[in-house]
Amino acid sequence: MGSEETLYKIVLVGDSGVGKTHLLSRYLFGTLPKRPQSTIGVEFATRATHLPSGESINAQIWDTAGQERFRAITRVHYRGAGGALLVYDLTSRQSFLGVRKWLEDLQEHACAGAVIMLVGNKLDLSRADPGTRQVSKVEASALADRLGLLFAEVSAVTMEGVHEAFERVLLQVHQKKLEQKSQGVTIATQPKAQSCCAR
Repeated sequence: MGSEETLYKIVLVGDSGVGKTHLLSRYLFGTLPKRPQSTIGVEFATRATHLPSGESINAQIWDTAGQERFRAITRVHYRGAGGALLVYDLTSRQSFLGVRKWLEDLQEHACAGAVIMLVGNKLDLSRADPGTRQVSKVEASALADRLGLLFAEVSAVTMEGVHEAFERVLLQVHQKKLEQKSQGVTIATQPKAQSCCAR
């Protein structure tokens, strides 16, 4: 299978400050950003990933701005995404309350049936001081179940759960594509920047 057929677009979405850029840096490079700052607009990078089956796929991961003023810009870049990590800060109830608006944007602009994972970041802070946690795992997991989302709690600082979260989404996106092909479903062929779910 050629690389054109195994390039999957994944987007990171969520409020500003929840740690999307940190998660991406940890997954791609194993390090935290040297000069952390809010993402302006969108940034993306590509990484090759080996699945448990031994297959190699490529992930094009887009880090999107969480500020309201960039919302119109970032929505455009959800187009063609076969998967998403919808990130909130488990020490910030406000960021958790914003989850539904981000989900609505994804469902409107990403691929139909995109694989979406609800991700609670900053697990390290709640472990260091349980009093900082504002969103319980039970509550967040229950919301993910109601909305039909995957769920994980992670820490960009310690890397706990980071690779597993990205690769679980990628694996499900890949499996969905294989199921579509086996059922004879035609996946739309579009220009490179706009193609849906897989290229």
